[in-house]
Amino acid sequence: MTVRVTVWNEFEHEKSNETVRAIYPDGIHMAIASFLKEHFEVGTATLEQPEHGLTQEVLDNTDVLIWWGHRAHGKVEDAIVERVAAAVQSGMGLIVLHSGHHSKPFKRLLGTTCNLKWREADETESLWVVAPGHPIVEGIGEGFSVPEAEMYGEFFDIPEPDSVIFISRFSKGTEVFRSGVTFTRGLGRIFYFRPGHETYPIYYQPEVQKVITNAVTWAAPTQRHSGFSLDVRNTPLPE
Repeated sequence: MTVRVTVWNEFEHEKSNETVRAIYPDGIHMAIASFLKEHFEVGTATLEQPEHGLTQEVLDNTDVLIWWGHRAHGKVEDAIVERVAAAVQSGMGLIVLHSGHHSKPFKRLLGTTCNLKWREADETESLWVVAPGHPIVEGIGEGFSVPEAEMYGEFFDIPEPDSVIFISRFSKGTEVFRSGVTFTRGLGRIFYFRPGHETYPIYYQPEVQKVITNAVTWAAPTQRHSGFSLDVRNTPLPE
């Protein structure tokens, strides 16, 4: 069965920042979609489209939604956030990239602030695999490095993950970060993956592409149930 992927991007930096436009001339969403198309059926959606491109019909025909956002989190309509959350709870997979940790859907589903430390200083990021054997790291080995990255550091205010896949350290400090974590909400699987700052060509790196491709296969649902509902904001965390 073909996995259907929708890549969502707010698509604002590429229009206003020459550096970002030079790296991702067609948008970050198109760069991600281009390598995923080798394996999956892929569509894209952006903030400026009606209903942010995430109509009920689009979500009903999406097995895995990939989310990239940064400076326009507040522009995402709450009704769309609830629609995405309901789709995840019904079985749709969700992959949240980089600064999408502060996106409304991610915070809605996790029920925490998702705050963290950060520093933008052209640092090398070393990502270490701490869950060998997990499908998301198939073919990755012990880890890999991103030559230039923005630092994210602990404490990362998220609930206890189902799995921690990667831990990162950065070349200009002592910080570490849980750079790949998984969650389950309702019937849906969620993967947060840290690398991907807009001013660096991270999404062209083969290891990053491999991780995202693996994550799509992992997050794809084995079942979908329309109308499934779970109020994650009032769900106690496991002890």
